[in-house]
Amino acid sequence: MPTLLIQNCSVLVVPETGECRVDESQDILITDGKIASITPTVPQAPADDLETLDATGLLAVPGLINAHTHSPMVMMRGAAEDLSIDNWFNQKIWPMEMNLTPERVRVGARLACAEMLLAGVTTFVDHYFHAEQIAQVAIELGIRANLAPTFFTSTGPESREAAFEAARQIRALGNNRVTASLGPHAPYTVSEEDLRRTAEVAQSENFRIHLHAAETQDQTTSSQSQHGATPIQILHRTGILESGALIAHACGLVNEDLPLLAEYADRTTIATCPKVYLKLAMGPTTPIKQLQSANVPVAIGTDGAAVHNTLDLWESLRLTALTQKHQEQDAEWMSLSQTLRLATRNGAQASHQNTGTLTPGRQADITLVDLSSPHNQPLHNPLAALVYSIRPTDVVHVVVDGEVVVHDRTLTTADLTEILTQANGVAHTLVDLTKPGAVQRYAP
Repeated sequence: MPTLLIQNCSVLVVPETGECRVDESQDILITDGKIASITPTVPQAPADDLETLDATGLLAVPGLINAHTHSPMVMMRGAAEDLSIDNWFNQKIWPMEMNLTPERVRVGARLACAEMLLAGVTTFVDHYFHAEQIAQVAIELGIRANLAPTFFTSTGPESREAAFEAARQIRALGNNRVTASLGPHAPYTVSEEDLRRTAEVAQSENFRIHLHAAETQDQTTSSQSQHGATPIQILHRTGILESGALIAHACGLVNEDLPLLAEYADRTTIATCPKVYLKLAMGPTTPIKQLQSANVPVAIGTDGAAVHNTLDLWESLRLTALTQKHQEQDAEWMSLSQTLRLATRNGAQASHQNTGTLTPGRQADITLVDLSSPHNQPLHNPLAALVYSIRPTDVVHVVVDGEVVVHDRTLTTADLTEILTQANGVAHTLVDLTKPGAVQRYAP
């Protein structure tokens, strides 16, 4: 792997606590896929073994981490609108997913990975079917991914064991950019017996678990009525929390859940996807303030584009700040630095990667943005621009694991026109509702 020098950029520094800052006129030296040094810019003659990237006028930020998504669902973008959450699942999405095939998942994953890379996302944490196809696409396009093959109890123990085997196969690829987790769908679609089995495999084979839980207050109330326990209490008594879990949404938490999450705060991360909660009128959003008081880290995701419409993490980041201020009725809460930390450092915890900050020793996942466009000017505060003004089109270069995968707003690892042509050629087959049945029924 050649040595890469990113020359003359500004650098976003994201400390573990406190305020973020921007250091001007810096050079970032990358060797063996890791950041070797960040030093003030000095003129130097190019060396034969040194690849250089002129970043004059650009701001380097830690590569964004999409902490929860279903990437192939880009193929259903815009096909399930203006619906309640139960009708969204039962009338549209789960019937559409009867049409999934490995090839269609691969085509959707290529489009999703292209969209994310061009928008500055360097890692995504995915939860979907045919995850081995997504793994191959991630390797092809050069994006970092943690993939959790999905299963429901309703499809039987063979489906559960096949999902576990898919995770093993992804791990066996031996690619440092692509890792695997176990992916039970949720406590309302996966039995306690299957959750216990998942926890056993996770602990014996050193997997983490990625699942949905307590998505809404209604789900929590229903769980208490049916099972005498909240979804989080079910995760506790089945060993999921002990195993280490990334929990998507957690909007329906109640007070008795917090001590359980706090007990396993060293191995638990919550992923919040606020646009989805607004669009499906799901009620309160993820209670980040209470979770942080329990020392439980929260990261930011987009969920799938079938509901979020984009895989734009900048948008999710912005909406996280806005919805948190509104929910807490506190304009000083969820500051610029707090918000940026969720999308970088906390995202690294969610994906279990040595990324999330631009510091020596970390993997070199770097997004270089241009804040000179009118919607970012005048630039009184670059942190404010990153949270409230920036657009995906402001992303100029993207580096993953020391490799330039987006150069001058263009993918270097794949042909975008070919990806779009392929996706548009098969998208209609995914949204076809003429096939009877559904992969599952939403009735928590």
